[in-house]
Amino acid sequence: MLYYPLYALLFADAGLSAAEISSLLAVWSATSLLLEIPSGAWADAYSRRWLLAAGAVLRAIGFAVWTMWPTYMGFALGFMLWGIRSATSSGTRQALLYDELAAAGAHHLYVRVAGRATTVALASMLLATALAAPAYAVGGYLLVGAASVAVCLGSAIVALSFPRAERVRRVDGGYVAHLRSGLLEARRDRRVRRALLLAAAVPGLASVDEYLPLLARALGAPTVAVPLLFLLPVAAMAAASWFADRWERASPAAVGAVLGLAGVLVAAGAGAGHPAGMLAVAATLGILQFGTIVTEARLQHTITGPSRATVLSVSGFGAEVFAITVYAGLGAAASVSLGVTSLVALLGVPILAVGLAAARWLPTAAASVRS
Repeated sequence: MLYYPLYALLFADAGLSAAEISSLLAVWSATSLLLEIPSGAWADAYSRRWLLAAGAVLRAIGFAVWTMWPTYMGFALGFMLWGIRSATSSGTRQALLYDELAAAGAHHLYVRVAGRATTVALASMLLATALAAPAYAVGGYLLVGAASVAVCLGSAIVALSFPRAERVRRVDGGYVAHLRSGLLEARRDRRVRRALLLAAAVPGLASVDEYLPLLARALGAPTVAVPLLFLLPVAAMAAASWFADRWERASPAAVGAVLGLAGVLVAAGAGAGHPAGMLAVAATLGILQFGTIVTEARLQHTITGPSRATVLSVSGFGAEVFAITVYAGLGAAASVSLGVTSLVALLGVPILAVGLAAARWLPTAAASVRS
C-alpha cells in the first residue's frame, strides 16, 4: 500500500504534532488490543479465510476516510478500522498456514514457508514504497490513498482464495470453548508462556518502524526522498525473512546476542545526524524481523492444544501492549521536547533487555518441536 511510507507525513502536513501522532498510533494499538484475543477465538471457531477478507475491506474503508477527511478525528477513525483488521489477521494468518502444513504432514517447513511468504509481502511493500514517491509527486495524497484502497480490496480477494483443509485439532463447544482452551494453555504451560512473551516483545518493539519517516526527515532527508530511504529497512526485513530458515535452529544465546546488537544499532543510527544513519536503523529492523519469525516459530511448535489461533492472538495481544508502551513512552518523551532522533535512540534499551531475556527463555529448536 502506498500510504505506508507517507501516512506519518500526511498527519504532520495536516498540522498534527509528534505527541498527537503518537496518540493516533496508540488508538490503533488499543483497538487491536481490545479485539486481539476475541478475534483469535473467532478464527479457531469459524472461517479464517472470511475473517481475513473482512479485515482487509475494513482497512480499505479506513484509508478512504483518511484521504477524504484528513483531520485528527478522521485519522483516528481510520486507525480504529485498521486496528480491527490487525486484530482479525494477527494469529489467524499464522494459524491457517501452520494447520495447512500440519494437514500435509509438513509442519517442520513452517519457518521456511512463513519466511518466504513474508519476503513476498515485503517485496510488494518495497515496490509500493518505490512507487509512493512518484505517485505523491503526480497526484499527492489523493492518488496515494486511492491506490492503497485498491490494494486492500485486492488482498480481500486473495484471502478468499486460500485453501480450506480440515483442521488438525478441534474442540467441541464453539467460540467459548476455543477461547477457554487457548487461554488455559497460554497461562498454564510455562514453556508456552515464556515463548509467548518473547514472540510478543520482539514485534512489539519493531513498532519503531512507524517513526521511520519522521526519523528520516529529522536526519536531514527531504520529503520526496523519504520513501526512497524507507526502502532500506523494507529490503533488510525482506532479506531476513528469506534467509530465516538458515538460522532456524540457532541457539537461544545466539538469538539473544543478535537481538542485543539490534539495540546498539538503532541507537547509533538514530544518533548519526545524517541520512546515512538509516542504514543502521534498517539493519535493526532486519534483525527484529528475523527475531519475530524465529520466536513465533518456536511458539508455534510448543502449542499442543486445539486453539492455535487463540494462543497466537494472546501473543499478538502482548505485542500490542509492547507497542502501546512504546507509543506512550515516546509520546511522553516528546512532550518534554525530546527530538525524534533521541526518541528512537531510546528504544535501544528495551531491545537490549529483550535480547537478554531471549538468551534465557527462548526454547531450543529441538526442544520446541512437538508433533
